[in-house]
Amino acid sequence: MLEIALFEPQIAPNTGNIIRLVANNGFHLHLIEPLGFDLDEKKVRRAGLDYRDMAHVSTHPDYPTFAAQFSGRRIIACTTTGQRSYASIAYRDDDVLLFGAETHGLAAEVMASVPEELRVRIPMQANSRSLNLSNAVAIVSYEAWRQNGFKGCSQQAP
Repeated sequence: MLEIALFEPQIAPNTGNIIRLVANNGFHLHLIEPLGFDLDEKKVRRAGLDYRDMAHVSTHPDYPTFAAQFSGRRIIACTTTGQRSYASIAYRDDDVLLFGAETHGLAAEVMASVPEELRVRIPMQANSRSLNLSNAVAIVSYEAWRQNGFKGCSQQAP
């Protein structure tokens, strides 16, 4: 199963939107602490609507604990400093897509733990800094899901 991990997310509505996203694409969401909000916060519930009970969400106290759980699996860092386009990688159905915090991205030690060939970016206009986190997660996760034949989709995939 494809997995999404958010490293120290800071903005409750973004995480709420991503909870709604994983409820719809069947991915498992991993939140790596510290979080910039409480998961019971009204903004998370509002953005996630009634999808929270349909989503698979886990929390991890820190990155080393998270990384140990996924030892042996590819962790793909989605970062503005990646040298490869997210569309140029062949995703496997057991990949973990890792996204950084909205305010500071991925920590240097986290980036150092991911091989350079597994650091991907979303192409943007020259003067743009970054996309909204929930938009970035949607773009990359749906490409990974598409490449894996929309496994688990309840509707006929085109």
